[in-house]
Amino acid sequence: MQTALIERRQSNRETQQIWDELNLAQKFSVAELQRYGYQLAFVRHSTTGNLAVLLAGNRIAAIDQDGEIDTEPKITVRH
Repeated sequence: MQTALIERRQSNRETQQIWDELNLAQKFSVAELQRYGYQLAFVRHSTTGNLAVLLAGNRIAAIDQDGEIDTEPKITVRH
């Protein structure tokens, strides 16, 4: 199980690139969720703005353009 977790982790460079796509409000919200074990996974781009997606085990959270946190987003994450 430990091997699977290591393989899924992103390099610091990939994480930094994702971080750079966030606005200030999203960065504050990501930092808050990281206190609860969430890790920034990716950013979805749309015409309404970027949506930051975070994972913590089988839990998922999303942060919209305004920094609003949704711990039960209606999105599908492919593995």
